Formats: sequence, structure tokens, C-alpha cells
Amino acid sequence: MSEIRNKRIPLRERHSLLQSLRAGVTPRTGLRHIQVGRVKEVNAMLMDLDRIADGGSSFRLIIGEYGSGKSFFLHLIRSIALEKGFVTIHADLSPDKRLHSTSGLARRLYNDLMISLSTRTKPDGNALTNVTERFITEARKDADSSGKTVSSIIQERLNCLSELVGGYDFASVIDSYWRGHEKDDSTLQSNAIRWLRGEFSTKTEARHSLGVRYIVHDDNIYDFLKLMSLFIKQAGYSGLLIHLDEMVNLYKLSSRKARISNYEQVLRILNDCLQGSSSYIGFLMGGTPDLLFDPRRGLFSYEALHSRLMTNSFAQKAGVTDYTAPSLHLPSLEPEEVLVLLRNLRHVFAYGDTSQYLVPDEALSAFLEHCSRRIGDAYFKTPRDTVKTFTDFLSVLEQHKDKDWRELLPQISLKKDPYEDTSLVEKEIENSDTDQLVAFRL
Repeated sequence: MSEIRNKRIPLRERHSLLQSLRAGVTPRTGLRHIQVGRVKEVNAMLMDLDRIADGGSSFRLIIGEYGSGKSFFLHLIRSIALEKGFVTIHADLSPDKRLHSTSGLARRLYNDLMISLSTRTKPDGNALTNVTERFITEARKDADSSGKTVSSIIQERLNCLSELVGGYDFASVIDSYWRGHEKDDSTLQSNAIRWLRGEFSTKTEARHSLGVRYIVHDDNIYDFLKLMSLFIKQAGYSGLLIHLDEMVNLYKLSSRKARISNYEQVLRILNDCLQGSSSYIGFLMGGTPDLLFDPRRGLFSYEALHSRLMTNSFAQKAGVTDYTAPSLHLPSLEPEEVLVLLRNLRHVFAYGDTSQYLVPDEALSAFLEHCSRRIGDAYFKTPRDTVKTFTDFLSVLEQHKDKDWRELLPQISLKKDPYEDTSLVEKEIENSDTDQLVAFRL
């Protein structure tokens, strides 16, 4: 049980945290105030971050049931990475955003990733211009000390990109940004940022605006991410961490061809990370057990991924967890950890002031007992609904000081998260499955 310090929680963090939890979504700020458990998993991710900063790469598939805290864990690691000097990008996969496509859906994912680009000083996204400016500033310092031109310094520092696909054009676009800065040409600078974000749809437009032919398209978003990671390192950051959530949307694709194409992209990323072919880059992908284990539609349906992502048999037989495996399975929170979580939420409601607690410790135990009677062990295995209900409970007590928690507790209604029943998802998928031959007529 962690010691709760009597330190005031900023109003902005408190409001953002509670609003997100009441809506059942993952907070973006203030995660440190409520984080409990999963110490070994966090330590494993810290080792990954150190490896990335040393010039390596990392691939992790974070597996957990609906409502088990996958997204919270991913955002927690993202916040830790920002504190360690990393640049982070994140996006949720959806029917219109994929790793591979032939109709612009992969480029749309890349564009969302670039818009979300964040640094420690700008954690809410749209930091691509700041990163570029920092690189230019470092290049100008080198130019002043060496007597060379800024353009020649840019080419020297980005020479490592020339070995990768599109590296020469990438360096040329960064130089265009510098020339726009030098000539006070905001249009040229804007075009350079648009190119980096993947907003050019045709090569003709890119050639006319920047003099380059290479652009982001559905087939090369991973190549651009590798270029971006090296550029970010040259700008003085520790590396690039890429966070992709809702990977289950690939599992839900009705077209087998589309699923395989996306799984091949996952395989390519995994192979590069395992073989050391990429540098200063890490991938965190969140998904459900069905995404990984389903032999017909999941990642295990693709034999090459099955052999690489399968569970360590020695660890499985010994009943322990291999924290170095590419797939990391999040365990359920223990009931004691859920109790600590509720204490943390009570602390947040009180702005960090222990004298302003809305309910005593007795109420927390009574609340958990009530949850256990209503929804069984789901209250700690998939705690999202429990947390949401508890924040609603405290919100009423905060607004109505005359109410007693003992009167409100029996009125609390809980039900299992409908997404916890994977049979409903499977039924939905089967109804939309076009892989099978449904009708045939001569």
C-alpha cells in the first residue's frame, strides 16, 4: 500500500482526471495520482526505454481484456517516456485507420500520429514544428562554431538517413524548412511541415512545392516512422515511442486479404525490432486476447507471427511470467490493489488534502463488498466500471453534503461491461464475415 502524501493536486489535473474517469475513458494527465500495481510490467517497459535510448528498438504487444487497464497502462508508459526525454506519438486504430491499406487509410493513420507528436514541454500534441525548430537551432550552433553553412550541417547530421528509403528527400525537406526560416518564407516552412505530416496526396504537388518526389503513402508509413525516429534523435531527444491502441480493429476486419496485409506489416515491424534493423524507436500495441490467440482471425492465424509471439513454454509450465517476451499480458488487479485505487481516487477528489476526504476507509471496504455481490470478481478483473461508478458516487457526495454514504450505497447499480463477453464480439464478427462462401449460383 503506497503512502499518500498530503500534497495539493492542481485543479486542472484533478478536473481532467475525474472527467475522464467518469466518462469511462483513459485520462491523459494526472496518471501518477491513481496508478497502482503492475510494478514488474512497468519495470520491463523502463528497460525497453533504456534500450531505445541506447540506439536499440523495442516491440511490445500489450494484451488484456476489455476494461482491464490496457489503455491506462499505455498512457502511463507514454507519460514516463516523455519525462525521460522521448518524443511520443499515439493513435487508436479504427475501420478508417490501419497499418496497411490501398485507399489512404494507412496514410490517415500516419497523419494522426504526426498530429499527436508530443514532447515533455508540449505533451498535448502538435509538437512537430517544435522538434524541427530544435533541430535547426542545434544545426545553427554547429554552423557558428565550425564556420560551415547551416545547409551543409543539416546534410551532415542527416547523412545517416541516406541509407533508408526516402532519406535523401527527408533531409532535403528539412533543409527547405531552414531556407524558409532564413528567407522568412512561411509558405515554404508550412509546406515542409505538411510533407513531414504526410499531407501531400500527390508527388506532383510535392515536387512543385518542395522539389521532392517521395511522399507518404499507404505502403511506406513504417519507412517514414523509421526516418522520423533518426531525425528526432538528431534533434536531441532520446528516441521515438509509438503507441497504437485498439489493435483489435485489425482482428475485426471482415476481409481476410486486408487482415493478412496488416498482419504482414506487424510482422515487418516485429522483425526489424527483434533483429536490430531499426534504431531509437519503440512500438507499444494494445489488444485483447482474441487479437492474439484466435486461430482463425487473430495474429496466431498468421504462422510467422504465431512462432514469434507464442508464450514462453518454460515460463508457462513454471507458472511465471516472461517479461522480456514481445507480448506482455497484463494481469488482473488484486482486490487489495483495487482498494488502494479507490483510496487514490478519494485523495484526488479531496485535492490531495487528507482532511477533506468525503468518505472514511469504512466506506471503501463497503463499496467493494457491494461490487463483489453485484458483479462478482469482475470488479477487480476489469475495474473500469467499478472506477466509473465510484467516481459518480463521490461526485454526488461532493455536491450534496447532507447525504450520507450509507444511504447512497445500496442504490448503486453495477453491471458487467458488455464488452467483457467476447462471445458478443465474435457473433458480431461472424455476422459481418465475408471470408466464407455464403451463396453460390451458376
